[in-house]
Amino acid sequence: MEKLIRFTASDLSKITNYRSGEVKFGEKMITIPKEQEIVSFLQSCESQFVLFGIPEDIGIRANYGRPGANSAWESAIKSIANIQHNRFCKGSQIIVLGALDTSEEMQAIESLDFNVTEDRKKMCDLVSIIDKEVAHIIATIVKAGKTPIVIGGGHNNAYGNIKGTALGKGKPINAVNFDAHSDFRILEGRHSGNGFSYAFEEGFLKKYFIFGLHHSYTSKSVLDKLKTLKERVLYNTYDSMKIKRTKDFDSEMQLALDFINNDYYGVEIDLDSIPNIPCSAMTLSGFSVEELRQFIYFFGNHENAAYLHICEGAPSLDHEKNNHLVGKLIGYLITDFIKAKNELELPI
Repeated sequence: MEKLIRFTASDLSKITNYRSGEVKFGEKMITIPKEQEIVSFLQSCESQFVLFGIPEDIGIRANYGRPGANSAWESAIKSIANIQHNRFCKGSQIIVLGALDTSEEMQAIESLDFNVTEDRKKMCDLVSIIDKEVAHIIATIVKAGKTPIVIGGGHNNAYGNIKGTALGKGKPINAVNFDAHSDFRILEGRHSGNGFSYAFEEGFLKKYFIFGLHHSYTSKSVLDKLKTLKERVLYNTYDSMKIKRTKDFDSEMQLALDFINNDYYGVEIDLDSIPNIPCSAMTLSGFSVEELRQFIYFFGNHENAAYLHICEGAPSLDHEKNNHLVGKLIGYLITDFIKAKNELELPI
């Protein structure tokens, strides 16, 4: 894990707003001491959830998207550190591992233009480098018996999450993706639009459910491809649930769960599904924040839920006075997932 920047107790202290009579997550979350070996610490620590950040937007740029998702980790960890530690959710359940060091790759793209074919190829090559690091770190977390909570970054990192979890579990896994897009584009070099298709093609992704596709932003070629894979890849659409109203949100969640719950699965969340959230593919039409929170709680409340990945949020694209809100939203989503998983441990 040479490319991992460990989060320290000092780092937590700097971003925690202490207040008399209150206890914040930042006062209770666990960090790994520098002198401790990561694997042995993870194996011996009782805390179940491992927080890991991937501050990059290279995959987004390679997919012709707007940059800015590299800023989500910093915003999110500040908000998470200031969540109240109480009986509903405890900061002590979280190990803050740290973030992937992407500085070299981010510097390399500064002079690249995605409109230039050779430059775009270089971007895809950089994404492949990040893939290897992400997969290794996720596999390490999973092999230690922990549950990764990953803050992106672009949705290209779904590939590393799926591959790493599959390697950690010793077999292919399933995934459910709350997304306006399929991210199942052609294998043309790695970027944010084909993380799932690469994981599927390489045998790490067994079954895949895409929840809430938008009619207007799914190509005919992708729809044709999905039609040929109905045994292993299913989808529903936002339009059928919220515009035509021929399908019910709760029923569709159950359908998706029934499809993937035969094995371990990843919970993938693309914030471009929610209106007015600053991200690479920002939308004005989509599911509500409350529906997204219900979705995460529903899929987190099962033993087979192996990880949570929240991506594409871009606080740096928000208004300057409100650029903390994406991080605050991510904090809500993470605690919803933790509370859902915790309920599995409660006696009936």
